[in-house]
Amino acid sequence: MTEPIQSVTLPASQNPEQEGEWLKASLQQWLDTEFLPEAVNQDIAKRASQVFVRQRMEGENELIPLVMAILTEMQAFDFSKSFYSEFAVANAVGDLLLDSLGIDRCCGA
Repeated sequence: MTEPIQSVTLPASQNPEQEGEWLKASLQQWLDTEFLPEAVNQDIAKRASQVFVRQRMEGENELIPLVMAILTEMQAFDFSKSFYSEFAVANAVGDLLLDSLGIDRCCGA
Protein backbone atom coordinates (compact mmCIF):
# COMPACT_ATOMS: atom_id res chain seq x y z
CA MET A 1 0.00 0.00 0.00
CA THR A 2 1.35 3.43 -0.88
CA GLU A 3 1.86 6.11 1.72
CA PRO A 4 -0.15 9.33 1.51
CA ILE A 5 1.66 12.42 0.28
CA GLN A 6 3.17 14.27 3.20
CA SER A 7 2.16 17.86 3.67
CA VAL A 8 4.84 20.45 2.98
CA THR A 9 4.85 23.50 5.19
CA LEU A 10 6.76 26.62 4.25
CA PRO A 11 8.38 28.62 7.03
CA ALA A 12 6.19 31.45 8.30
CA SER A 13 6.64 34.46 6.04
CA GLN A 14 8.64 37.34 7.43
CA ASN A 15 8.43 39.37 4.22
CA PRO A 16 5.71 38.24 1.77
CA GLU A 17 6.52 41.00 -0.72
CA GLN A 18 10.14 39.88 -0.94
CA GLU A 19 9.01 36.26 -1.39
CA GLY A 20 6.66 37.46 -4.13
CA GLU A 21 9.49 39.24 -5.96
CA TRP A 22 11.58 36.08 -5.77
CA LEU A 23 8.68 33.99 -7.07
CA LYS A 24 7.92 36.42 -9.89
CA ALA A 25 11.55 36.42 -11.09
CA SER A 26 11.96 32.66 -10.69
CA LEU A 27 8.69 31.84 -12.42
CA GLN A 28 9.38 34.21 -15.32
CA GLN A 29 12.81 32.66 -15.77
CA TRP A 30 11.24 29.19 -15.76
CA LEU A 31 8.56 30.24 -18.27
CA ASP A 32 11.14 31.87 -20.55
CA THR A 33 13.44 28.85 -20.39
CA GLU A 34 10.86 26.09 -20.73
CA PHE A 35 9.61 27.21 -24.17
CA LEU A 36 10.21 30.68 -25.55
CA PRO A 37 10.64 34.06 -23.90
CA GLU A 38 7.33 35.85 -24.47
CA ALA A 39 6.01 39.18 -23.23
CA VAL A 40 3.00 37.42 -21.68
CA ASN A 41 5.33 35.45 -19.38
CA GLN A 42 5.93 38.61 -17.38
CA ASP A 43 2.18 39.06 -16.89
CA ILE A 44 1.75 35.42 -15.90
CA ALA A 45 4.56 35.60 -13.34
CA LYS A 46 3.25 38.89 -11.96
CA ARG A 47 -0.29 37.55 -11.48
CA ALA A 48 0.86 34.28 -9.91
CA SER A 49 3.12 36.15 -7.50
CA GLN A 50 0.29 38.51 -6.52
CA VAL A 51 -1.89 35.54 -5.56
CA PHE A 52 1.02 33.97 -3.69
CA VAL A 53 1.77 37.16 -1.73
CA ARG A 54 -1.87 37.60 -0.76
CA GLN A 55 -2.09 34.00 0.45
CA ARG A 56 1.12 34.34 2.46
CA MET A 57 -0.09 37.63 4.00
CA GLU A 58 -3.24 35.78 5.07
CA GLY A 59 -1.03 33.28 6.89
CA GLU A 60 -1.08 30.37 4.46
CA ASN A 61 2.04 28.23 4.90
CA GLU A 62 0.92 24.92 3.39
CA LEU A 63 2.17 24.18 -0.12
CA ILE A 64 -0.94 22.47 -1.48
CA PRO A 65 -3.39 25.27 -0.60
CA LEU A 66 -0.92 27.84 -2.01
CA VAL A 67 -0.67 25.97 -5.30
CA MET A 68 -4.45 25.43 -5.43
CA ALA A 69 -5.07 29.15 -4.87
CA ILE A 70 -2.77 29.98 -7.77
CA LEU A 71 -4.43 27.35 -9.96
CA THR A 72 -7.91 28.63 -9.13
CA GLU A 73 -7.16 32.30 -9.66
CA MET A 74 -5.09 31.75 -12.80
CA GLN A 75 -8.15 30.16 -14.43
CA ALA A 76 -9.36 33.72 -15.07
CA PHE A 77 -6.09 34.65 -16.82
CA ASP A 78 -6.12 34.79 -20.64
CA PHE A 79 -3.59 32.17 -21.74
CA SER A 80 -4.48 32.50 -25.44
CA LYS A 81 -1.10 34.14 -26.20
CA SER A 82 0.91 31.64 -24.22
CA PHE A 83 2.13 28.07 -24.44
CA TYR A 84 1.08 27.60 -20.83
CA SER A 85 -2.08 26.98 -18.83
CA GLU A 86 -3.06 27.57 -15.24
CA PHE A 87 -2.07 23.97 -14.48
CA ALA A 88 1.46 24.38 -15.84
CA VAL A 89 1.90 27.62 -13.90
CA ALA A 90 0.60 26.21 -10.60
CA ASN A 91 2.79 23.10 -10.98
CA ALA A 92 5.82 25.25 -11.77
CA VAL A 93 5.20 27.35 -8.65
CA GLY A 94 4.98 24.19 -6.56
CA ASP A 95 8.24 22.90 -8.04
CA LEU A 96 10.02 26.21 -7.50
CA LEU A 97 8.89 26.31 -3.87
CA LEU A 98 9.98 22.71 -3.27
CA ASP A 99 13.34 23.46 -4.86
CA SER A 100 13.75 26.53 -2.65
CA LEU A 101 13.19 24.32 0.40
CA GLY A 102 15.70 21.75 -0.82
CA ILE A 103 13.04 19.06 -1.20
CA ASP A 104 13.69 16.46 -3.89
CA ARG A 105 10.61 16.16 -6.09
CA CYS A 106 11.68 12.96 -7.79
CA CYS A 107 9.90 9.74 -7.29
CA GLY A 108 7.87 10.71 -4.24
CA ALA A 109 10.79 10.17 -1.91
